[in-house]
Amino acid sequence: MNAVLHTVPATPPSPTAAAHRLGRLAITSLHAELACAPKPGLVTPWSRGSHQDMDAGTFLRSLFALRGYFVAVAAAGAHGTPFEDLRAYGIDAEAAMLRATGGINTHRGAIFSLGLLVAASAQFRHIKGTPPQGGEVCLAVRDYWAPALLTAPLNSDSPGQRARQRHGVAGVREQAAQGFPLLRDVALPTLQAALRATQDRQAAMVQTLMSLIAVTTDLNLLHRGGERGLAFAQQQARRFLAEGGALQPGWRARLGPVCDAFEAKRLSPGGSADLLACAWFLHQQEGA
Repeated sequence: MNAVLHTVPATPPSPTAAAHRLGRLAITSLHAELACAPKPGLVTPWSRGSHQDMDAGTFLRSLFALRGYFVAVAAAGAHGTPFEDLRAYGIDAEAAMLRATGGINTHRGAIFSLGLLVAASAQFRHIKGTPPQGGEVCLAVRDYWAPALLTAPLNSDSPGQRARQRHGVAGVREQAAQGFPLLRDVALPTLQAALRATQDRQAAMVQTLMSLIAVTTDLNLLHRGGERGLAFAQQQARRFLAEGGALQPGWRARLGPVCDAFEAKRLSPGGSADLLACAWFLHQQEGA
């Protein structure tokens, strides 16, 4: 929930047990994305991917710093807190992340997208009295905050926003204002189908990640590789999926050269990784 100007948020409501539960699910979803391996160009517990300035330890420090944020936005969402305050909580969370990582951006996109989904889940539960299904959470973000999302100031210093402006493409705030169609139509159905088919969380998450890379206009890829880099990444993902993806035996060996190619070109699909964590959150929170 980046912005140019920092407004001071209202004091968050006292968290309930439900808010703490959603906060824990958010953090465990980000940890699940980190633990998923192999992933082309992305940090895992055993690889820096295409990054020289961060490793798994950097991500863990960031996760520790963000624990209170997700509980706070859940509590705020349950009380119908205005979007402007949610945005201010996100700005504070980004500052906490940067302090924890020595200025390295590990979770800026997740602070925005996952924070909105956590807040929307809490508000939906408060209004309806039942846990939402994944698609309902995404549509709730649209229904609750679309106008505010589309008019909120943007952080022009963000590499992703610079890529967005340079290439004239939509970004994650447009995705959010539309109810996260990539989550509803691609990520969550792919994840849940792969889990049913394989009973293997790692395989299901890799299948979901590659399905996202194949179709997402990932601003991190545009920032690092331009339009050619984005097209290359999408082509590699589509080829992997056409060969059976992570649903076929030997998928790790087939993914190895893809990871090498991403690292050689310094490509990192960070936007797709954020959506993967969001999809895992949506899947987990349905029964929580």
